[in-house]
Amino acid sequence: MNRREFVRNAGLTTAAIATIPDQTLFAAQADGKIKVVMIGVGLRGQNHLSLILRRDDVELVAICDVDDKMLQMSKAIVSKSGKPMPRIFTGDENAWKKMLELKNIKAVIIATPWELHKPMILGALDAGIKYIATEVILGINLQDHWDVVHATEKADAHVMMLENVCYRRDVLAALNMVRQGLFGEMLHLQGGYQHDLREVKFNDGVNPYGHGVEFGEKAFSEARWRTNHSVYRNGDLYPTHGIGPVAQCININRGNRFLKLNSFATKSRGLHNYIVDKGGAAHPNAKVNFRLGDIVTTTIDCANGETIILQHDTNLPRPYSLGFRFQGTKGLWMDINKSIYVEGVSKPHTWDNAKEWLDKYDHPLWKKYGNDAQGAGHGGMDFFVIHAFIEAAKRNEATPLDIYDAAAWSAITPLSEQSIELGNETVEFPDFTGGKWMSRKPIFALNDDY
Repeated sequence: MNRREFVRNAGLTTAAIATIPDQTLFAAQADGKIKVVMIGVGLRGQNHLSLILRRDDVELVAICDVDDKMLQMSKAIVSKSGKPMPRIFTGDENAWKKMLELKNIKAVIIATPWELHKPMILGALDAGIKYIATEVILGINLQDHWDVVHATEKADAHVMMLENVCYRRDVLAALNMVRQGLFGEMLHLQGGYQHDLREVKFNDGVNPYGHGVEFGEKAFSEARWRTNHSVYRNGDLYPTHGIGPVAQCININRGNRFLKLNSFATKSRGLHNYIVDKGGAAHPNAKVNFRLGDIVTTTIDCANGETIILQHDTNLPRPYSLGFRFQGTKGLWMDINKSIYVEGVSKPHTWDNAKEWLDKYDHPLWKKYGNDAQGAGHGGMDFFVIHAFIEAAKRNEATPLDIYDAAAWSAITPLSEQSIELGNETVEFPDFTGGKWMSRKPIFALNDDY
């Protein structure tokens, strides 16, 4: 048996283990509250803030933000909850460092612009905090990812990326089907971030070159920082919504890993056309040269023989879709047409409506916590990702999505940029686990715990 066959068979073994019912994976819940602080309480951070305030096992000690409007909105959320007001840290861009000097902090939640994630994670690790939750992504360049991985290992800490789509109800049901063998041996998977963000990138009077742009009506938007990446970078800038669920289906970093990657980008037209359509050809932003291709397609090869296609599509008119496709030797699920086909069960050459299948294989997590997730952001899946992080911290257990997951998923961005820059060359994917992927076992969503 050669090495590739050994790895493939090992992956199948761990997948089989994952289907054992009623498997007890974690210790009993610990008593008492854990002390939590938050860096960044903008609109995304406020979603997490609301969920934290709903819990009786958390003491929110402090929050930090440089935007007074966001702090006032967050204070109103706290007041409405009836919980004690946390300490407020603000005033300058280093206020978060002062907050991390507080004693006995068990966990920190980071919801800030992308380029701030690495220094804030490293700062939290230096402060001795053992549980760190960060919004996507992990870092900007490849070295950022290595720096955070090495620092996390050295500190014996846990860094969890808050990739909520891993907990989307249909995604978890499809994962349940994969683990029960309905689709056979997995062969090919697809996903992506296909979301018209043109209004988000130009909607609050701030843009990369400082010209006033008010094409939309949403305030306090991501345009303050996100649009800049579309000006200077060309690659898959937001891969984790697609790759997170895909990675769980084929046990990436736990019996399998990404081997190599290549990326292609179309020409850039969408953002320029939007500016001209909304502001006219004489608008100052019409002169901006956006490097980001309107559609970026990335292909990944895996150690166990699967292939993956990811697509980043945020500059063109289109309905929202993550474009999932989980395909094996016996059938497949396709998100975009809401269909499933299982050989020997479905009518030959005919799609089944996915709903009946997904309802039947609804994941135990959703069966248990579906009512608790009511009202949480993004259709309830925000509840699950925060719940998983807090439960792991309470129990002093590993988070179900760990630093190796965060690094592998997020590193697709700089690797795709590198591939495109090199004329679409295939580039090697780093092994952030240092070989541990061959013996690590799957832990994500194996039961109804977290």
